[in-house]
Amino acid sequence: MNSDKNVSNFTRLEIFIQYYLDRITPFITFRWLFNLFLFILFCCRIIFSHSFYIIAYALGIFLLSQFLLFLTPKHEVSLDDNNDNELRLPTKSTDEFRPFMRRLPEFKFWYTTFKALIICLFLTLFSIFNIPVVWPVLVIYFIVLFILTM
Repeated sequence: MNSDKNVSNFTRLEIFIQYYLDRITPFITFRWLFNLFLFILFCCRIIFSHSFYIIAYALGIFLLSQFLLFLTPKHEVSLDDNNDNELRLPTKSTDEFRPFMRRLPEFKFWYTTFKALIICLFLTLFSIFNIPVVWPVLVIYFIVLFILTM
């Protein structure tokens, strides 16, 4: 009986979250501005506390990978034209137009970054996650990783 109540509460929470996600979907600018606000809040937390560099580094790597998925097309186009089944740009007026489809849609990109920012802000509340690291090494490694992946 108790497990039915827990499932019911969990289902209600899912419905509640989905309801508000559906309501904010059209407000693209507001959603991204709120993510920017959370990111600035997180940066201020890191800068003023002089700690939690490993969380900031993990967030940076995660955001970089999500951004790359957002920029990548869903269907990879090969460079050799031998295969007719591959996706290509239309070259004649009779060719079918296929719009650019992202591997990670905009809403999922926003939602995953939103969840990551909330989780990272939550983790900075606990000193157990303040793992001592040499932050300049992490910054240099992140810059090199950014240059190599971009």
